[in-house]
Amino acid sequence: MNRERTGMFLCLVLAACMGLAPAKNASGTVADNAAATVRTTPAARPAADAKEQVLELEEKWVEAENQHDAATLEKILDDKFLATFGARAPRDKTTFIQHITAGEVDPTQSQTMTERTVIVDGDTAVVIGTDTISGTAKGAAYSAAYRYTITYVHRGARWVALAEHMVEAPKEK
Repeated sequence: MNRERTGMFLCLVLAACMGLAPAKNASGTVADNAAATVRTTPAARPAADAKEQVLELEEKWVEAENQHDAATLEKILDDKFLATFGARAPRDKTTFIQHITAGEVDPTQSQTMTERTVIVDGDTAVVIGTDTISGTAKGAAYSAAYRYTITYVHRGARWVALAEHMVEAPKEK
């Protein structure tokens, strides 16, 4: 009997965490229609506004990386931020910023974000796209394209990046 209660409790906690708990209507009673199970927040933002805010934040992030602007990166990245690059070990916020801001600013470096798709669900947004990076290193020009996935969360009154995964895109033949 105790296992059954524990199992039931864990299922309810999981359902609540996933936003599957029944929603309450304005009078505080549980709504009985399927549409009422959509999770909303008191300060619900239209998805279009959230998408635009996240894409603007992404552009600021690109600029901060290109300019080695650690202060701006500190604001954009959540304290729990983790980044992974292919099969390499993950980097936390501090290590990521140190890596990005090390060395001299390359005035020829640029990043072009393309093929971006934004999915917004409540206080979470995911951006999937391609980041093409160009510049010079040790006097030689370079260019590489990466596929990326970034997860953003809305904390307080702003969006912050929680996680990023990048992998080099296959070269076109």
